[in-house]
Amino acid sequence: MTTSTGRAALSAGSSGRSVSLRVAVVGGSIGGLTAALLLRDLGCDVHVHERSHAELDARGAGIAVLDATVRYFRERGGVDPDGFCSRTSAIRYLWPDGSCRHRIDHAYRFSSWNAIYRELLALLDADRYHLGREMTAFTTDDDGARVAFADGSTEDVDLLVAADGINSITRERLFPAATSRYAGYVAYRGTLAEGELTDAAFAELRDAITYQVITDSHVLVYPIPGPGGTTVPGERLANFVWYRNVADGEPLDRLLAGRDGAERRVSVPPGMLTDEAVDEFRGTARRELAPPIAEVVAGAEQPFVQAVYDIEVPAMTSGRVAVLGDAAFAVRPHAAAGTAKAADDAWALVDALHDHGVADGGEVTAALAAWERGRLAVGRRLLERCRDIGRRSQVDNTWDPADPTLIFGLHGPGR
Repeated sequence: MTTSTGRAALSAGSSGRSVSLRVAVVGGSIGGLTAALLLRDLGCDVHVHERSHAELDARGAGIAVLDATVRYFRERGGVDPDGFCSRTSAIRYLWPDGSCRHRIDHAYRFSSWNAIYRELLALLDADRYHLGREMTAFTTDDDGARVAFADGSTEDVDLLVAADGINSITRERLFPAATSRYAGYVAYRGTLAEGELTDAAFAELRDAITYQVITDSHVLVYPIPGPGGTTVPGERLANFVWYRNVADGEPLDRLLAGRDGAERRVSVPPGMLTDEAVDEFRGTARRELAPPIAEVVAGAEQPFVQAVYDIEVPAMTSGRVAVLGDAAFAVRPHAAAGTAKAADDAWALVDALHDHGVADGGEVTAALAAWERGRLAVGRRLLERCRDIGRRSQVDNTWDPADPTLIFGLHGPGR
């Protein structure tokens, strides 16, 4: 049982000793932070190890916010998500001339990755979050795990939670056959201050997520909090995501190399796309996209690119290791469920530990096995759903704006 602050030590059961389950969370992003907060509340002695030497920064990337993403704020953190999320009331599709193709009333929340990360980080004790701690190796068995770091130190823990993202070293070591599979397209992304929009474009975009479907492609625009976290209309940012097919091999390699020619697997950061790439996609935007959408896409000062991948794992546990979020299943963004899945994985993990009586000496490995069964099913369903949506847009050209299955959701449309 925990105290009202959620920080009581775990009981050792009949032994009468007061102990805490020692947990290392590798990866300090949204999933890792959510897991750490929940494990702390359960009574664990938990520490987060983040390889970056500075607090993380997703460089303004906007995200749709599902309930699971902000569940901790509502249920435990005492933080109102509306303080760092913008809201829209409709989904709209435009024709190339800017006229409305389809509209339905449907509310969404949007925010930036940075805003949610910083709000979660503020809720975790500072001495539990360690920067510059890159995991280089680990061993595990039924009794615990030993984690080795780049600085030469090691740590023995009862549970290792791997939340180390799409380039997970944990997944690579445990499940080497679970390699990334390129989906055949990339997401161009960027933002433009709403204050820089024309009155006509602002009126079109201010209270909706706005789509346009074109041949072998689609683009969406939605408002996210502006500088300083403001959610006041007119002071926010218009965020766009434009999915465009890029052939694997030399075309993709050339795009991801950017202006410095670096070898990259996943993304090109803001300011690093070549002038040729920026000129090409801005020119295409002006020719093919509806005027309000083109205004955002062509006006974004520092667009960036993320390659879209599928990753599926055969398992999510090994010994005393639990793998969650993008470190396990990396799914295409079309259900807007990436951060929600990571957070939901964390909630389910803590529920399993609680339900198996870990606080009273119950078996951690039994709890992990039960957690794994449910999460594999969630990950596989979401992966297949997102593949299907991507196929309709980028290959088959069968995307139907009136199709309710396109509504965002972790466990299904709108769920």
